[in-house]
Amino acid sequence: MTLNAQAPAPNAPSGALNIKALAPLMGAEIFDLDLSQPLDADLVADINDAFLAHHVLVFRDQSLPKDAQVAFSENFGELESHVHRLRSGEKRPALHVVNNLDENGMPTERPRTTGNYFWHTDKSYHAVPSLATLLYAVELPPSGGDTLFANTKRGYETLSAETKQQIADLRVEHSWEASRLNTGNTPATEAEKRDRPPVVHPLVRTHPNTGAKTLYVGMHTSHILDMPEDKSRALLDMLVDHTTKPELVYRHQWRMGDLVMWDNRCLLHRADKNYDMAAQRRLLHRTVIKGSLPF
Repeated sequence: MTLNAQAPAPNAPSGALNIKALAPLMGAEIFDLDLSQPLDADLVADINDAFLAHHVLVFRDQSLPKDAQVAFSENFGELESHVHRLRSGEKRPALHVVNNLDENGMPTERPRTTGNYFWHTDKSYHAVPSLATLLYAVELPPSGGDTLFANTKRGYETLSAETKQQIADLRVEHSWEASRLNTGNTPATEAEKRDRPPVVHPLVRTHPNTGAKTLYVGMHTSHILDMPEDKSRALLDMLVDHTTKPELVYRHQWRMGDLVMWDNRCLLHRADKNYDMAAQRRLLHRTVIKGSLPF
């Protein structure tokens, strides 16, 4: 991948990405691509290289209809289904809306679900969890409504040798039911429990592309296997607190037209309530790419 200070024409051939790092541990912005148009295979490969290097990619100045976001997302893998259902009980489509709106379309401090305001990695309650998530800004508050990202690779690297040894072989149960309980949201329905029964993943997982060790924690965790409940929760909470220290976090301040794509295999993320949720609308379109079995 070539870093080029000169702005190429939209969707120029491979080797001409106009990219700029946003922070030392993660984050880069990419300019002068029109993601509503098809991308050639070499350009997709360059984007994927940048994704592995920077973990969070911000594509600026996009105008993306829903079908175009779906098409762009499918360049990187199969789209993931969603366990959380619509008010009608139907399953959500592959692209769905993240917002702070009530059933009448008005902004509220208490939207139907608030799980996105807690540290998590998307869909760790799936047997085969997510590779990447893509969010496209449709409506934003005048300021705030940021998304924060924490680097779980660096979180693991900065643990003591003793802690690394302690957690090396531990396995953790994740579930949609635990996620709802951990965040104080409406309990999981019986249909949702059937759709996503509990799964077990390693506490320390290996990134399948880079080989890096990362912590696999967050709000979807229930407990560590074969450990007393109080000790299990204390350890899981400590690891989240350690990984989300300010020096390990990148804060994304949204602009209209941003499409943000991030790697769920080495990051935690959460939305920030740093705006007037009761008066200001925040609406984004979300797609999620299916990953591989953690190991």
